[in-house]
Amino acid sequence: MPKPEKPQRPAAASPRALSGLLPYVRPYRGRVALAGFFLVMAALSTLAFPAALKTLIDQGLVAADPAQRALQMRGHFLELFGVAAALGMFSAARFYTVSWLGERITADLRNAVYAHVLRQSPEFFESTQTGEVLSRLTTDTTLVQTVVGSSLSMGLRNVVMGIGALAVLVFTNPWVMTQVLGILVLVVVPSLYFGRRVRKLSRASQDRVADSSAIAAEVLTEIPVVQSYVQERREAERFDRSTEAAFETARKRTVVRAFLVAFIITATFGALLWGLYQGTEAVLAGRISAGHLGQTVVLVIIFVGAVAVLSEVYGDLLRAAGATERLMELLAARSPVVDPASPRQLPPVAGGSALAFEGVHFHYPSRPQQPALQDYTLTVRPGETVALVGPSGAGKSTVLQLLLRFYDAQGGRILIDGVPLAEVSLLALRQRIGIVPQDSTVFSTSALENIRYGRPEASDAEVVAAAKAAYAHEFLSALPEGYATYLGERGVRLSGGQRQRISIARAILKNPPLLLLDEATSALDAESERVVQAALEAAMQHRTTLVIAHRLATVLKADRIVVMDEGRIVDSGTHAELVARGGLYARLAAMQFDLHPATPE
Repeated sequence: MPKPEKPQRPAAASPRALSGLLPYVRPYRGRVALAGFFLVMAALSTLAFPAALKTLIDQGLVAADPAQRALQMRGHFLELFGVAAALGMFSAARFYTVSWLGERITADLRNAVYAHVLRQSPEFFESTQTGEVLSRLTTDTTLVQTVVGSSLSMGLRNVVMGIGALAVLVFTNPWVMTQVLGILVLVVVPSLYFGRRVRKLSRASQDRVADSSAIAAEVLTEIPVVQSYVQERREAERFDRSTEAAFETARKRTVVRAFLVAFIITATFGALLWGLYQGTEAVLAGRISAGHLGQTVVLVIIFVGAVAVLSEVYGDLLRAAGATERLMELLAARSPVVDPASPRQLPPVAGGSALAFEGVHFHYPSRPQQPALQDYTLTVRPGETVALVGPSGAGKSTVLQLLLRFYDAQGGRILIDGVPLAEVSLLALRQRIGIVPQDSTVFSTSALENIRYGRPEASDAEVVAAAKAAYAHEFLSALPEGYATYLGERGVRLSGGQRQRISIARAILKNPPLLLLDEATSALDAESERVVQAALEAAMQHRTTLVIAHRLATVLKADRIVVMDEGRIVDSGTHAELVARGGLYARLAAMQFDLHPATPE
């Protein structure tokens, strides 16, 4: 399967991209402040440990009076235990608060992205694969959750501890730490270089994972086609190549990140060991006490540990920045089809809606050089049934897509009940229209809920009445749990004709003034088509109906048949009139009904 071209994206993401999460953090400012308080207290508790240890060594172990040593040691150990208890309590509180924030913010972000994607026009999905959207909703939001709910908290905590430990070290050992800090400055320059490499590879790794998800979503959706053409092995190999590409990119990222971590820890540890060496010499020379050295050792360990954790957290921040950037790209997408600033109200109708196409020109965004409709002008009276016929690619389905405002025409205008579509809210417009598409959609829920999708507030009795009108009641009642039977993903437990009848029942339940039938009986056998056609004829009463059909037998009773070719109307009239005139319709009828088209004089 050819892989669609994807828009070019920036190769690397900066940690500044995480600022896109601020709108999702602000509603929980109180919890953020509480988490910050617990975080600082946990860090201060850790920093209190070296001071308590210094006192223990100098006053408990090296005290001059042996008689007082045991009592002093007991008191100092109790102080150490108090520090440990405070550290445990604040760490637990920090962990719970931050984890709650991570879960809550990620859920809000995932909901916002999903709701935003649902509002996009079909144009969005012409350039964006569904699998890629799913990857962003799952993999990318999980990365964000890891950072917000864990890594960011650890990073901030270690920043506080690292700065605190460094400040105490500088205060207690100013000359030595001045030398150490001078050495640490040399660590920053190569770290920045490797950081840029990690950012670039992190973004590339996430894109490769999205490619794999896109392939899997596409193939699993069309698994019957894959299996019928015996392409399981080929598709498995294609997915394998994609996952290998993702693995290789992730491996390169991991190598660079591992080298970055090793460099930072080694360089930092070396610098601080130089400081410890000088501190040990100071103890031997009598310039500082043994407790002072013990405190310095612990502070060095805290500082080095903080640097090590921060180097790990920085890698996580870079990955989350890439994920956030990708999610913000989705949220930044704007549908070209939007509600008007001041929508007009549609007038009430009783006998169906009136339609008017006035000189409409339209081409799909992905095919700007190929017109789908050209100077298209058509008027449909309230309550009239109009059939659109013509060869494939004539523009029949495009008419329905424009009526639903999935796209906006580039020229001309379309009116419903005298109001231009662009001046009507999408909600009001689509509530006035019911559609039975060629490919019936059945959701992975019960038959009852599938039909009720047409009008969620409908009662069970109304659902059953709609099913009876669509001749679906009999087979639905025969299911193991009747209307409560789970129909499987995409309705895999039903035949094509049964799925079609559920779709028809859904439209009947909605009871709109305008009904669109796009090959509504295409999946039915001859017997089912006959009964469903009768149901559709009943449903067409007192409403306007546009019917698309390749099987002309389904449109013989239409009030008017409009013949289309290459995006234009080439003829219109009743079946008898069109056959008598000859032309495209007569040729189509001759092929289907074995008629001899009349030859115009």
